[in-house]
Amino acid sequence: MTTKQWFGVAILISGVGYGIWLKSQPEPELITDSIWSAIPYKDALAVADGKALYDRHCLACHGANLEGQPNWRERDSAGYLPAPPHDQSGHTWHHPDQQLFTIVKGGIAAIAGNDYRTTMRAFEDQMNDDQIWSVLAYIKSTWPQEIINAHNRFSEEP
Repeated sequence: MTTKQWFGVAILISGVGYGIWLKSQPEPELITDSIWSAIPYKDALAVADGKALYDRHCLACHGANLEGQPNWRERDSAGYLPAPPHDQSGHTWHHPDQQLFTIVKGGIAAIAGNDYRTTMRAFEDQMNDDQIWSVLAYIKSTWPQEIINAHNRFSEEP
């Protein structure tokens, strides 16, 4: 299985048992604009660091412009989905902050279990928690404001 395949499916999965999983997660510490968000997308340093980390770890699969791979919604002959886009045309913004963080840190297996066929691997050995949040900050900082607002609503505290 290639790195592209591991990373490609990650954001497409909302996760089996997501509701149960989310309730078991500790709450992140960062609050912005009275709408809860752990992703520091307004922090210029985090965004710049995130861009460099994205270029190093994510660009090969998700593209230089966060465009993803062609036909990202269609499974290949082995049953894997290509890497989805992380721009506003994809559905990354449909997932709450904590879920996005967990997908990057632990891979899809952290949410969907080890039986799920995915090419999205865990990055916990390549990036620390702050670096993962920075990658997410870079991605989120590229979205139009209406998409950011919608994503913030997905990530609101219950």
